[in-house]
Amino acid sequence: MSIKAKWLNKVKWDENGLVPVIAQEVGTNDVLMFAWMTREALSKTVELGEAVYWSRSRKKLWHKGEESGHVQRVREIRLDCDEDVVLLKVEQVDGIACHTGRHSCFFQVFEGSAESGDWNAVEPVLKDPQSIYKP
Repeated sequence: MSIKAKWLNKVKWDENGLVPVIAQEVGTNDVLMFAWMTREALSKTVELGEAVYWSRSRKKLWHKGEESGHVQRVREIRLDCDEDVVLLKVEQVDGIACHTGRHSCFFQVFEGSAESGDWNAVEPVLKDPQSIYKP
């Protein structure tokens, strides 16, 4: 599949050639994670049927689950009304999307007031992160 495909031109890529991506679990509609994609990452995602992101820290493509085995099987891809955010509806293998071993990366809830509030973890660790990622 060409990364010059017409459908990729509809996406409004930022000045770095990236688009923000939200991964949402099919069935529960839980928001699992937020990431970035390049044209190549989005093209590979369509080609493989599994989520492929762009790692800004490593500056390379990142096939979700390549180290942990917690692959995201893509069931549907949507583009928002401004055409600058991608939504992936995914089946999360083993139910773990976060590198902390939790179901979702959004496991911290703000509780309290503006003066004395704090973030509290409200989802359990399902699997020890040390056992997920191979050195």
